[in-house]
Amino acid sequence: NKERSDSSLKEIKFNSNSPIYLQISKYFESRVFLGELEPGSLIPSRRELAGILGVNLNTVQKAYSYMDEIGLIITEKSKGSVITSDLEILHQLRDDYIKEPLIEFISSMKSINIGKEKVIDLLDKYYDKTKEDLLDDTSTEFNKEI
Repeated sequence: NKERSDSSLKEIKFNSNSPIYLQISKYFESRVFLGELEPGSLIPSRRELAGILGVNLNTVQKAYSYMDEIGLIITEKSKGSVITSDLEILHQLRDDYIKEPLIEFISSMKSINIGKEKVIDLLDKYYDKTKEDLLDDTSTEFNKEI
């Protein structure tokens, strides 16, 4: 499937926590992992994406170079850039994508001396709740449990 949809690109909300080129890459990775972009899907040209996102062309070129480097996309001069069809690379990228926030979470729990068993108990308790449910839980209830 070589078609693409550019409308969702306008939904990228950049933050100051990481470089924009990495945020662009993470956006494409997440779309692939959610099944919204299939292997072999054509993505916008660099100039096109810079225009859609309202970012500097050099930033987009850096994002595409990075995505090429990690194997997420393949760029052919005459055809443009497509999501790789190499499922092994995609599985590895997905594992890395998941591992990154998990490492941050585990480090955070360890830094406040929360043991593995307690973390697992908390995951069991809160995993199936929605973000709104989690935000509605009072911090005092959470702190009493710890």
